[in-house]
Amino acid sequence: MTDDQKAAIRATAARVLTTEGQAVTAMADALPEDFAPAVEAILATKGRVILSGIGKSGHIARKISSTFASTGTPSAFVHPAEASHGDLGMVMPGDLTILISNSGETAELKDIIAHVARFGIPMVAISGRPDSTLMQAADFRLVLPPAPEACVIGMAPTTSTTLTLALGDALAVATMERRGFLPEQFRTFHPGGKLGAQLSKVAQLMHGGAALPLVEADTPMSDTLIVMSEKSFGIAGVVSDGRLVGVISDGDLRRNMTRLMERTAGEVATKSPRVIAPEDLAAEAMAVMSGNRITALFVVDDDARPVGLLHIHDCLRAGLA
Repeated sequence: MTDDQKAAIRATAARVLTTEGQAVTAMADALPEDFAPAVEAILATKGRVILSGIGKSGHIARKISSTFASTGTPSAFVHPAEASHGDLGMVMPGDLTILISNSGETAELKDIIAHVARFGIPMVAISGRPDSTLMQAADFRLVLPPAPEACVIGMAPTTSTTLTLALGDALAVATMERRGFLPEQFRTFHPGGKLGAQLSKVAQLMHGGAALPLVEADTPMSDTLIVMSEKSFGIAGVVSDGRLVGVISDGDLRRNMTRLMERTAGEVATKSPRVIAPEDLAAEAMAVMSGNRITALFVVDDDARPVGLLHIHDCLRAGLA
């Protein structure tokens, strides 16, 4: 490939991105009048938000539905052709529909349009033509701004689908924020992969109960070493009156090799150790361990009582690398 050919390809890519970016900016500057009422209608929906569309609009509808579902709004995609052959039963009173058609004249949507009208199911329409059949039937009309498609022939759905997707994201995020959706709720719908790991709480990964390597401050070091060996974390927590007052690590053992067996756990321990709370994110604990070059953290409650232990290996197994 010549340099001129590479330059031509990059110029095409830049033109497409510029065209679509300008259209999205124009829509941000002049949101459809029904946008806020549509969000309020979604929030008031007792059932599910049902999305439908055919072709490219169908692909976009599936993605928007998925975004709603993962951010606290029950949602499903219904294929318009399948709806005409029995799946209309999936659209029930109490639901809200979002129908997508750039032309607003998609024939495959006619049965859904008739169904929601019959049962008084609210309809949000997304289209580029305000006078279309779809828009006339809708309760909430989200009109896309006039903008050229990004392809050289001006016909392939490019800018129009980008606008629809961006508007769907805006609906989902606005609904999520009005609903007060929390990070821990987000993790409920994203338990897998790195995203789920990043949102894991310390309490979900920590070891607790009998697994904790704890000794009293006056415990002889000979007995303390036995506890450290049995629990296999390479660390022991030193407690006094049930509260964590120190930690003994392998480094503490090396620093106190002289007459080690003549000492008690309280004499060898590092005082005021770094700790973490059970409700903190595991990612925060990982950062503390990495930043301080330690391999484990004791988890304590509000009274400094140890309730768990989190090892760096637990974080790595969970995908927090």
